[in-house]
Amino acid sequence: MTLQERIDELQTRVQQMQATNKEEVEALRIKYLSKKGEVSELFNEFKALSKEQKAQFGQAMNRLRQEAETRLADLRKTVENTVQTAQSKEDLTRTPDPIQIGTRHPLSLVREQIIDIFSRIGFTVADGPEIEDDLHVFGLLNFAPEHPARDMQDTFFIEKEEGEQQPTDVLLRTHTSSVQTRVMTEAAERLRSGEQQAIRVLCPGRVYRNEAISARAHCFFHQVEGLYIARNVSFADLRQALLYFAKEMFGENTKIRLRPSYFPFTEPSAEMDISCHICGGKGCGFCKQTGWVEILGCGMVDPNVLDACGIDSKEFSGYAFGMGVERIANLKYRVKDLRLFSENDVRFLNQFVSC
Repeated sequence: MTLQERIDELQTRVQQMQATNKEEVEALRIKYLSKKGEVSELFNEFKALSKEQKAQFGQAMNRLRQEAETRLADLRKTVENTVQTAQSKEDLTRTPDPIQIGTRHPLSLVREQIIDIFSRIGFTVADGPEIEDDLHVFGLLNFAPEHPARDMQDTFFIEKEEGEQQPTDVLLRTHTSSVQTRVMTEAAERLRSGEQQAIRVLCPGRVYRNEAISARAHCFFHQVEGLYIARNVSFADLRQALLYFAKEMFGENTKIRLRPSYFPFTEPSAEMDISCHICGGKGCGFCKQTGWVEILGCGMVDPNVLDACGIDSKEFSGYAFGMGVERIANLKYRVKDLRLFSENDVRFLNQFVSC
């Protein structure tokens, strides 16, 4: 191959050079224009030519070098513009560290599911204060004056500061039934006048009891209570509502049973069990080999409670039920230690990111 043919061949390759990043541009520079590059080696050979040959090929050699330098400069500029364009599309305000996905608390998940289930059959949410008076927590709910729940061993009473104007019996509510008494007293006149036909409310919230903290008990926990009052409400209505709830919460094959019990504010009263969803009712360690797990208490609202709240017990009847949110969460997620719900351990909470 003659020198002119080599110049032409090298010039063609220089014109066809391509690069997509800075590293490729640098590799091309080394290949063609470094001390040992192909263009530089060609110039080393050019130095050994005669004066006549130098005059013949000198201009072509200079054009080759200039074209190589120009082509590399163009490639370098193109690559830089491409990088700047890509960077301009990025959100430069984003944190450089991965953002961890948060989650709702497991108790919030369970509470919202309970509310959602009962809202489908007409229940609405009612709220009330956590700091209550004795009348709404105990008095209107048929608790006798000597009832153990009024004792300091079970209830957190709030001491009145000297000179403070407030009722003497102020306490942290021990159940959300106090919200039910407020709802009933406020709705009593509307029920009598016919302006309102029924009361159908859910009362979710936090409650407090003076108990030793352990894996199975805590000084505060969460409840969801329900109340339905209207004309001709029966125990069968209560059973049907609770059966619907159990199937929606724990599965279509869930069975329930109601065992006689006692509560001051309901008569008759019952405890409700569901068939163990872990063993299918066959018996396991979780249900203590019985096939049944207790989840809530319920009953027909005691006539004394209706009358105390200003509702005529001869005209109206109703049912009430109450469940611990932690209890339902234990059944749903099999959390054995109640303290985990209030310790804010991220390792525990991260298990519910996908819930």
